[in-house]
Amino acid sequence: MTCAAATRASATADALLDWLRTQRRAVSAGSPTPADAAGLEENAAVAAEAGTEPAPAADTSPAGRPRPDDGVRAAPTATRFHGADAARAAPRAAPLRLDHTDWLHHRLTVTGPDALLTAFRQAAAGAGIIPWHLDLDRIEEDMFNFLVAPPRQPRTLSVAGAGIVAGRLREAVSRRHDLAVARVGNSLACPFDLHALLPVPGDMLRLGPDHPDALGWLWEQWGTTQALRHVSAQAADGNPACPPPPPAPGEAAWQLTFWSADWTPWRALAALAVRWPALRFEPLPSYAVP
Repeated sequence: MTCAAATRASATADALLDWLRTQRRAVSAGSPTPADAAGLEENAAVAAEAGTEPAPAADTSPAGRPRPDDGVRAAPTATRFHGADAARAAPRAAPLRLDHTDWLHHRLTVTGPDALLTAFRQAAAGAGIIPWHLDLDRIEEDMFNFLVAPPRQPRTLSVAGAGIVAGRLREAVSRRHDLAVARVGNSLACPFDLHALLPVPGDMLRLGPDHPDALGWLWEQWGTTQALRHVSAQAADGNPACPPPPPAPGEAAWQLTFWSADWTPWRALAALAVRWPALRFEPLPSYAVP
């Protein structure tokens, strides 16, 4: 798909979603729909194709989202994941995801032998996308049902009109999702891609992004239930207010910033510390937008 075609597909989906937001939809307390998850991933992919920063989807922007507990959280503290210590972080069985995603900003410092750190950086680069299978029939049906019976307000579309809008939304979501998935294994736009380092198995991908078993796998293996957002690599001294400890002779340090859904991806960091025992992983959450 060309950049122009991708932009048109993105614009079509965004226009439909903008219209839907005017319908005073009642926010449910459940998990995001597959369409919501696809929209985030493909938005990033389309922006990468165009060479621009992805525009956050409504109600999911890390920087724009209010947090229900702003001012209540404890002061941020750094945690170090290193070798055998991380192996004791045993996974639990139940997935954990908040009703409304709380995007947490993090600064991660990875330190270790220069050559090994270079190898890790090469292994960590990827598309930053989880290539979920989407149930497009279900997405279209759910959207149709919402349009013909909107909650707490009169219907504004005919049954035929609702079918047309739902069908067009399905087509736009499908195009955007195909564009995003095509980047997996080809793009290195994301410097710290958890799916590149700890891939989601195919049987989980086929379940879709809101299936309990898929969420359980993400929680047990990553410690967060969505892909990281807005991942950016920096120089080791990129934040004078939060300098990393000076590396030992023969070592180097690499700093990244990212947003994670609800929790620090501590299970992923613990697993990476076991796989790369000579590297030290030190995440520092920041509860105020930098």
